[in-house]
Amino acid sequence: NVKETGQILLVNYEDIDNLKTTTIGAARFLHDGGWDVTKRYFLTAANQSNKIAVVDSKEQKLTALVDVDKIPHPGRGANFVDP
Repeated sequence: NVKETGQILLVNYEDIDNLKTTTIGAARFLHDGGWDVTKRYFLTAANQSNKIAVVDSKEQKLTALVDVDKIPHPGRGANFVDP
């Protein structure tokens, strides 16, 4: 399973006959995630690594790998507005 390898596969569907896949290194044991309110950044939890990976879908790269205390779960309820 790709989520256990520590890689995120980002697929560009703009040309359905010529899909482009970008592989982004993150943390192992990716579990759950969701889009931020702008739909630009995707946050996904690496439960066993106690990290949250933040992917910039426009730049198609890992923006941050955030250390957290324990078992992150950034699903739909994790949206926040940075003041």
